[in-house]
Amino acid sequence: MDIFSRISEYRAESEKLSWSGTFRDYIDLLRRDNTPAMTAHARVYDMIVSHGVEERGGSKKYKFFNSEIFGLDQTMEKLVEEYFHSAARRLDVRKRILLLMGPVSGGKSTIVTLLKKGLEQYSRSPRGAVYAIKGCPMQEDPLHLIPNELRSEVEKELGVRIEGDLCPSCQMRLRTEFDDDIEQVPIERVLISEKNRVGIGTFSPSDPKSQDIADLTGSIDFSTITEYGSESDPRAYRFDGELNKANRGLMEFQEMLKCDEKFLWNLLSLTQEGNFKAGRFALISADEMIVAHTNESEYKAFISNKKNEALQSRMIVMPVPYNLKVSAEEKIYTKLIGQSDMSHVHIAPHALRAAAIFSILTRLKESKKQGMDLVKKMRMYDGEEVEGYKEADLKEMQNEFVEEGMSGIDPRYVINRISSALIKHDLPCINALDVLRALKDGLDQHPSITREEREKYLNFISVARKEYDNLAKKEIQKAFVYSFEESARTLFENYLDNIEAYCNWAKIKDPLTGEEMDPDERLMRSIEEQIGVSENAKKAFREEILIRISAYSRKGKKFDYSMHDRLREAIEKKLFTDLKDIVKITTSTKTPDESQLKRINEVTKRLIDEHHYCPVCANELLRYVGSLLNR
Repeated sequence: MDIFSRISEYRAESEKLSWSGTFRDYIDLLRRDNTPAMTAHARVYDMIVSHGVEERGGSKKYKFFNSEIFGLDQTMEKLVEEYFHSAARRLDVRKRILLLMGPVSGGKSTIVTLLKKGLEQYSRSPRGAVYAIKGCPMQEDPLHLIPNELRSEVEKELGVRIEGDLCPSCQMRLRTEFDDDIEQVPIERVLISEKNRVGIGTFSPSDPKSQDIADLTGSIDFSTITEYGSESDPRAYRFDGELNKANRGLMEFQEMLKCDEKFLWNLLSLTQEGNFKAGRFALISADEMIVAHTNESEYKAFISNKKNEALQSRMIVMPVPYNLKVSAEEKIYTKLIGQSDMSHVHIAPHALRAAAIFSILTRLKESKKQGMDLVKKMRMYDGEEVEGYKEADLKEMQNEFVEEGMSGIDPRYVINRISSALIKHDLPCINALDVLRALKDGLDQHPSITREEREKYLNFISVARKEYDNLAKKEIQKAFVYSFEESARTLFENYLDNIEAYCNWAKIKDPLTGEEMDPDERLMRSIEEQIGVSENAKKAFREEILIRISAYSRKGKKFDYSMHDRLREAIEKKLFTDLKDIVKITTSTKTPDESQLKRINEVTKRLIDEHHYCPVCANELLRYVGSLLNR
């Protein structure tokens, strides 16, 4: 593309967004559409909903978080419904600080960053437009110009609510520059921008002894005191604190509870009354959402201190646990690796899944449900079916522990170990065994892991290795079965003939002798047992297959075993079991003959073309599975 023409286009687009006029013009604008008068909380909620909402089984998934937050759908739904939505409706929760509390690297900062970026983009849209008094250091709501005595009438006329008063700077300008003629006060459209400090403020704590309240509320400009003669003159004050600059938008309070308790007292009035004290002025109005984040240990220390009761009552605490879904954890690692300069290194299929299995196991708690181990629980959490358990069991387990997901291995540690393996060995490709080895080696260096936890985590690495072994064998199984496609279809047709005779209480004919025989129960069970169909469940499974065939037949379609996931898996596993000796010989022989070499090349090509392997990891997989089968 032509970079400079694209820059020119962007500049032109930004210029189109500009708007300026008088307060009278702004009132005319509100008569047509009063959405610019919404509160900061309403703007944040509106921005989130504008990206779309999916409703499934009574729960909601907010698409706004899809690109960055994985596996926390329930947390995000609770966050949006219980805080953002309620605050947007002017319920009392908008007078609370939103405190995201959870373990390190759990996504708290990412949520806030998403909200800030979302607000910036939303303010560039027609519905998200923000208008302010021109020249105001706090990009103030123009409706603050309406005298208090007239507000109720104006509110009825425009269908809006007016809250707050003019800042000291605008009060003086209205009096001195415009002679109290509010009609002529200039209004402009502003774009929310963290970089330009418009509508977004970010506060990070430092040494309590040197932390200055001016960082939040602004400060006196001593160089102008002699010119204006008083510290209470707004022209001698810098309204440049984070609370000033975050007005009309969002204020991020990083690691809030690391601040000195006296420093946080300044937030009491802002949260409850919507104003704060600065300099020698009356209370200054501010319309902003305060989002803070902290870890669990600091929060527990905070609530144990009785002095913090007043501030604690002004908080909505939203736990943000680790993700507990293996598939979502894989997406987190893919995202983090994609942000690095290691995209040239090929990551073999299932490498990140093996790491994700290990991570999730460290975060889960043992269920009291009979027969439920951590691996089964992990699979159910990831949406897999586990025989003998239903949806109600899953919900019961999810409600079993309030603190589940608040501890365990964090994604940052996993990515650090993968990065270490990539850099250390300078590999063109990294597979699951490389990743698990790197995770194991790193446990000795992990500063916060006890000896007992280390032993437990080493066991989880072994479990992850076993899970990967099964995945590896399945991968080779699929690739080999493809080479024996005709055999798979023959086995499928044979199975269908037998279950049809079984369900209809009929006999089947021997294709060679024509002799009538009972259905081959041993054959049918040898296939069904591959996917754990029990003796009691076999009749229902066979009938379900025949119903599926009948449904396809009515639509004029031919039923194929690949159209039924469980049946396909059963056929492939059965065929693979029957072919195991051939696979063993083919994968483990050091000097393959011509037919074996042809088979290896076919399997390797399929792994590369359809399963996203590279030549290096495809050959490693063949060798590894060969060694597994020969044990």
